[in-house]
Amino acid sequence: MTIDSDILGNKKNILVCPLDWGLGHATRCIPIIHKLVESGANVIIGSDGRPYALLKKEFPDLQFIHFPGYKIQYPEKGSMVMKMLKASPRLLKTIKKERLLLQQIIAEHKIDIVISDNRYGLWNKNVKCVIITHQLSIICPKWLKAFEYVLLKLNQHYINKFDECWVPDFKGLLNLSGYLSGNFWRYKNVHFIGLLSRFNKPCYMDIESVPSNDVLFILSGPEPQRTVFENIILGQLKYHENIKAVVVRGITETDEVANMSENVKMVSHLETGELARAFSEAKMVICRPGYSSIMDIVTVGINAFFVPTPGQTEQEYLARYYHKKNLFYFTKQQNFDLLRAIKKSEFSKGVKMKNNQDDLEKRIHLLLS
Repeated sequence: MTIDSDILGNKKNILVCPLDWGLGHATRCIPIIHKLVESGANVIIGSDGRPYALLKKEFPDLQFIHFPGYKIQYPEKGSMVMKMLKASPRLLKTIKKERLLLQQIIAEHKIDIVISDNRYGLWNKNVKCVIITHQLSIICPKWLKAFEYVLLKLNQHYINKFDECWVPDFKGLLNLSGYLSGNFWRYKNVHFIGLLSRFNKPCYMDIESVPSNDVLFILSGPEPQRTVFENIILGQLKYHENIKAVVVRGITETDEVANMSENVKMVSHLETGELARAFSEAKMVICRPGYSSIMDIVTVGINAFFVPTPGQTEQEYLARYYHKKNLFYFTKQQNFDLLRAIKKSEFSKGVKMKNNQDDLEKRIHLLLS
C-alpha cells in the first residue's frame, strides 16, 4: 500500500517525539518518519540528548526542536520499578510540564498531528495525538506484584487520553511482546501496526556479506548501566584476544573509531546503513533485550544472546520469554561470560520475520487523509 500525498491537500505539520530513555524509542521512530516524509507531510522532530543526536544524523534535512526528556537513570543496584515509584512525583510533574510545552509548540509551529513514543504527556484536545508503546502492561518484581494493577490503571488513564495507541507488534501467533501487549482489549484506542525496525527497507535487507566477525556488541540504555556493561565486555575481550568483535557503544555525541586490539574495533555509533552492514558481517549479536533491539534482530534474522539491564523488569521478562521459546539464550549481567555466551548461542534457533508494513501504512493513511 502506498500513500498518495495528493489526497492530503495542504501539507500536515507532524511533530514526532521519542522518549529519551535509551536509543530504542528513537530508532523505532525512523521507519515512521520515513513513511511520513514519503507521504508528503512536513515532519518536525522533538527530542533531547542522545536520541536527538541519533535522529539528527539520520534526518539532517528535517526540522528539530529541543524537547526536554525525562532524564531517568537506571539504578546501579536494585529494581528499576522501585526507582520509578520513588521518582513518580517528579515524573508526574514532568508529564504536566511537557503538556504545557506541547501547547506552545503546537501554536508556534502550527502542528496538526503529534506522534509520541512513550511520552505520556504529549496529548492535546485541539490536534490528533498518537502514542506508540508496546507496554500496555507494566511488569513488577515479585515483591511488588500487588502494585501491578495500580500501574495498569495509571497506564490506562494516560494512554486513553490519546486519539490512538499504536502497538509495534502483531496480534495472535506472531506476537513478539507477549504479556506486555496481551491486555490490549482493556484499551479503547489500540491499533497493532507491525514491527518497527529501521532495517525494514530493501537497501538494508539485501546486504549480504560473509560473516567476518565473531560477535557484534550493541550497547544501549541510560547510564550508569550502559557503562557498567561496556566495562564488563571490554574486560573479558582483553582475555580472549582470538575473538574478533565490533563494539558499538551507543554514544551518539561523538564519531570516534578505535582499535582496542588487532581483533576488536570500537565505534561510538553507527548510522542505519553502517549498522546493517555490521549485522551482516557478524555471526551473532550480544545486546540488551530492549524491544526495539529485538525488532531489529528478528527483522535481520541474526542469532543473538541477551543480557538484560539489572532491575529492568521488562527486559528481564522478554529475555525469559524468548528463552522459553528456545529462540535466544540470556544471562544476568553479573554472570556474563563471553565464551559461554558464544557457545550457548550456537544452540538457539533464532527467528526471522517478514513485515511488509501494510498495517503501519494503513494507520498513516487514515491519520493524514
